[in-house]
Amino acid sequence: MISSLEGIDWRSFLGRPPLPAPSAEVLARIAGERILITGAGGSVGSALALCLARLAPRELLLLECSESGLFALQNRLRKVAPNCPPKLVLGSVLDRNLLEETFDLHQPSLVFHAAAYKQVPLLEEQPLASIETNVFGTDTLAQAAAQSKARLILLSTDKAVEPASVMGATKRVAELIVLESGGTVLRLGNVLASSGSVAEIFAAQIDGGRPLTVTDPAACRYFLTVEEAVDLLLWASLEPGHARVFIPALPTQHFVADLARFMARALTPERTIDIEFTEPRPGDKESERLFGSDERAEAVRASGLQSLFSPRTDAHTLRRTLSHLRGSVDARDLASALADLHSLVPDYAPSATLRLLVEQQTPRATT
Repeated sequence: MISSLEGIDWRSFLGRPPLPAPSAEVLARIAGERILITGAGGSVGSALALCLARLAPRELLLLECSESGLFALQNRLRKVAPNCPPKLVLGSVLDRNLLEETFDLHQPSLVFHAAAYKQVPLLEEQPLASIETNVFGTDTLAQAAAQSKARLILLSTDKAVEPASVMGATKRVAELIVLESGGTVLRLGNVLASSGSVAEIFAAQIDGGRPLTVTDPAACRYFLTVEEAVDLLLWASLEPGHARVFIPALPTQHFVADLARFMARALTPERTIDIEFTEPRPGDKESERLFGSDERAEAVRASGLQSLFSPRTDAHTLRRTLSHLRGSVDARDLASALADLHSLVPDYAPSATLRLLVEQQTPRATT
C-alpha cells in the first residue's frame, strides 16, 4: 500500500457505519481450525493472514507465488506472531503436487482462496493467463480441498456478475467450480487501498502532481475497506450449509469521481487537483452489480452478509466444458477458449480488444 493511504479516514468517504465485525466468540471458533490462505501476499490475503496470526489458530498456512510478496509478509508476521510463526509455502495453486503435499502434511480444515489475477485491462491483453490461473488454479485447489474434506471460501468479485471482462468471466467460472465442490463464495466490490486499486492509482497521481484520471463521470462502484473484506471472509467461513454465495450488505454505490475529489482533499488540501475524464478501458463497465437478474438476495443475521440464490451449472456440463477449455488453453486457441467461457457464462460479452486478438491469432499447427 502507498504510505499516504494509511491515514485516510475512509469512513468519511463511505458515509455509512462499518459492517459488523466478528465477535470474540466467533473468532474463537475460527482459532480452532487449521487454516490455509492462498494469495496470502496480496492486499486482502495479507490482511487476513495478519488477523488470523493474532488469533494463533491451530495452524496457519500461507501460500503465495510471489517470492517478494511472501518475504514482505514474513517480515510483518514476525512482529505479530513472533512465538508461533505461520507455515509459509512458496508456490502456485496451479501446482497440483504442491497442493496435495500441503494438504497431506497439514490437513487444513478451512481454506481461504484469495489467489487470482485481477487487473482488468491487463488481462484483456492476457486472456489465457487469466483463464489458467483463475479457472484452473481454482479447480486444482477445489479438488484438493474436497478430497481432504476442507471447507473452501472463494474470494470473488462483483465483476463476475454479467461480466464485460475476461477477468470477470473467469471469476464467475471459479464461482461455479467452488459451488460444485460444495464450497462457499464471497463476492466483494472494490476494496479501498488494496494493491492496484483505483485509490492506489489516485494516490500515485496525487504524489506525482498529476491530474486524476477517471474513465467516465457516471462510473460508480461498490466500495468497502480492507478490514471489512477480512471481517466478511471470517463471517462467511462460519455460515452453515454448503455451496452458497454471499455478498456484502452495501446500501449504495459511489461515483469514482467523488472518490477522486475526496482523496485530493484528504491528501493535498492546499492544492487544487484537476480530474481528467478519459474513456472506459477494455473490459470496464459504467457500474457494477453485486448480483445478477437471475439471482435473489436475502439478509443473513447480523453479519453484514446477504445470501444469494444463484443458478449453477450441472456437474456433468461443467466438467465437460472445463475439459474442453483445458484443451483450448493448451492449444493457445483463444477463439475456442472464449467460446467455452461463453458456454459457462452466457451473459459474458468479450470486449473489442479480445475480439481483435482472436482475429490476429494464427492457429497453431496440430499433429
